[in-house]
Amino acid sequence: MAITKEQVWAAAEELAAEGLRPTLEAVRQRIGGSYTTIGPALNEWKARQAEKASPVREPPPAAVAERLAEVWGVALELANARLAAEREALARVRAEMEAERGEATELADRLAEQLEALQSRLAVLEASEQAARLEAGELRSRLAAAETRASELERRVEELRDALEAAQRQAGDAREEAARLSGQLEAIKEHAAALLARIPPPADAGGGKGAGAGSSGVGRGKKPAPKPV
Repeated sequence: MAITKEQVWAAAEELAAEGLRPTLEAVRQRIGGSYTTIGPALNEWKARQAEKASPVREPPPAAVAERLAEVWGVALELANARLAAEREALARVRAEMEAERGEATELADRLAEQLEALQSRLAVLEASEQAARLEAGELRSRLAAAETRASELERRVEELRDALEAAQRQAGDAREEAARLSGQLEAIKEHAAALLARIPPPADAGGGKGAGAGSSGVGRGKKPAPKPV
């Protein structure tokens, strides 16, 4: 909603009644609006206040009118001339001040817009920073979990390496035991073959007792072969 001239005047009146100076910023703080809207209305109010404060011209007292009429007239002319010169100078100063105030007002409005833009940008940056902080925290948590998992895997690898080395040692021992048993088996086979070679063939059925007795005699003359250990 646009600010009206009457609202600016009312705010200026309130400030003046409170003993405060009705400046652009004071009026803006009270009713809102922009400097460009408040400035012209406030300048008009100040001009009206200046007119109200102009000195009152009264005729000289009747008792001294005749004697001082000429002096009074000259004094009025001088006063009016001086007042006109001062008003003219004041008008020039006021015009310059109004120009400078207009520039300052436009600059203040631009700065206010820039400030609002910067505040909005700052809010966006703060939100982005918060999101980045949360993401970084999540990544740190995931990294810690990954490091824990890596430690567990490394421990498991060490356990498997130790188990593999133990299995390899057991396999070496088993191969040595198998070689030893294989050697013993070959020795037993050789001994068995030697025993089988020393066993005489069976006697012929037509030989009769003589042959059997002879064989028995031969058998009695020989010592029995030792048993394999």
